Amino acid sequence: MRSPDASVVRLDRWQALSEAEREGFAPLCPDLVVELASPADDPQALRHKMAVYIANGASLGWLLLPQSRTVEVWTAAETANSPLVLNDPNRLEAGLEFPGLVIDPRRIWEV
Repeated sequence: MRSPDASVVRLDRWQALSEAEREGFAPLCPDLVVELASPADDPQALRHKMAVYIANGASLGWLLLPQSRTVEVWTAAETANSPLVLNDPNRLEAGLEFPGLVIDPRRIWEV
């Protein structure tokens, strides 16, 4: 069992769960996962975690690395060892699966 820092599950998948399954940790892999690295985190361990999410059905993952102001974009289309790396992006869009879901990572870097 793993728990990302933030996640999104498509409504149809959430509604397919029973009320009991919706309590606590739902028995599914989120569609979108977000990990925010802290200074104490090992980036390689977080990359492994992202690869596991993708292998288990997540369609999109964002690994935010504030120390280097980079975001690694993980998708099933990308190879598990070669996520798309964005240097100091001002916008992350979740794409067609989650239209309108946009974040500005620079606001996170400022915290």
